[in-house]
Amino acid sequence: MPEEYYITLGEIIDKFSLKEIVCRAEDREKHICHKEINRPGLFLAGFYEYFDPERIQIIGKTECKYLLGLSKEERAKSIDFLMQQKPVCVIVTHGHNVSEETESAARRHGIPLLNTEKDTSYFMAALIAELNVALAERVQRHGVLVEVYGEGVLMLGDSGVGKSETAIDLVKRGHRLVADDAVIIKKVSDKTLVGSAPEMIRHYVELRGIGVVDIRRLYGMGAVKVTEKIDLIIHLEPWVQGKFYDRLGMDTEYTEILGIRVPSMTIPVRPGRNLALIVEIAAMNSRQKLMGFNTAQELSDKLMNQFEKE
Repeated sequence: MPEEYYITLGEIIDKFSLKEIVCRAEDREKHICHKEINRPGLFLAGFYEYFDPERIQIIGKTECKYLLGLSKEERAKSIDFLMQQKPVCVIVTHGHNVSEETESAARRHGIPLLNTEKDTSYFMAALIAELNVALAERVQRHGVLVEVYGEGVLMLGDSGVGKSETAIDLVKRGHRLVADDAVIIKKVSDKTLVGSAPEMIRHYVELRGIGVVDIRRLYGMGAVKVTEKIDLIIHLEPWVQGKFYDRLGMDTEYTEILGIRVPSMTIPVRPGRNLALIVEIAAMNSRQKLMGFNTAQELSDKLMNQFEKE
């Protein structure tokens, strides 16, 4: 059975500075498990065919205008029927004054009722983004995640291959550490993976022979980052004599994580190789490719033109 992820209602209240109209202490511990949210305009108007009480219900300007056009009895009946469905919570946007009927129905049925000054569209966009991250499908990988020139680089490889040492070297060069040893990878959209470190070991790096060091304290806040999008995956492996390694970079390799294909490459490791420098160049080259400039392809085109001339 797949693991269920959640965010508490209290975390959402604190994150968006929501005003608590009706909210008991135990309501703050409610688990929000659905990324989708809902505007119950059709339900308030009498369409009852489908309603998901697990979704956060947003009452915006349109719903408020509709309710104000009803008689007091009709308005009370419509709102009471909404609260009877036991929605996980109801949020009124635009700073509209919560009507007496709405507050009374929320108290009667024990439904958290919240208020925000933000516009409906802006608030919904921000809330959906937050839910997408908090409730995203995720997996944990053994590796190191660093930000290099704005690119999120995930280094994978066997223990002892030099991932942590390379990360330290990159930090000394002015780049930032996101996670060492364990990387939590979240699928925040159909095209984007975001990595972070488990809370317990965030900003720590293990170096064999030295032990665990705190990068934030050694190099300052500018040397660490909490999360970063994964743009490139680098597989580090011990150099194998006689094995073919790509020397031109004509073909782009991919590594699939959570159904998303991420550009990747394999870098052989042996004494004397400056891995931090290689990772820097790989990150810059990856960014150039995203911007439409492919050095390997350019060289190939030049060679083909030269052959045609000869």
